[in-house]
Amino acid sequence: MNTMLKQTGQKCLSWATQNPKKFFIYSMSFLSVSFIGSLIQGIFFPSETTFKIRPPILYSKSKIMQDTTVNNEKKMGEIVNELKLLKMKSDRKELKKEDSLRIEYLFNQYQQLKNDR
Repeated sequence: MNTMLKQTGQKCLSWATQNPKKFFIYSMSFLSVSFIGSLIQGIFFPSETTFKIRPPILYSKSKIMQDTTVNNEKKMGEIVNELKLLKMKSDRKELKKEDSLRIEYLFNQYQQLKNDR
């Protein structure tokens, strides 16, 4: 199988060196068809995950987008309230190891929600 592949490759290379004009024409036609095919695919069958940047809420007419923002703000408010409770606990010097892990987790969640806006 490997020798057959090498022989086929050698034949193709020798043909390309003997017929450079035909090789150029075939190569360019293949590239042109590939380019046109990718344009058609991009226009008529666009990928859903192409754009990950969301427009600002002010310019978005989507109700779903506005609802997710309201939900994010509610979650952020809950996180802030819980962090305030943990801060009061810290002032009384009653923090445990689990509380410090919880603070770190809540802070990371808050940052993630803030960056998703």
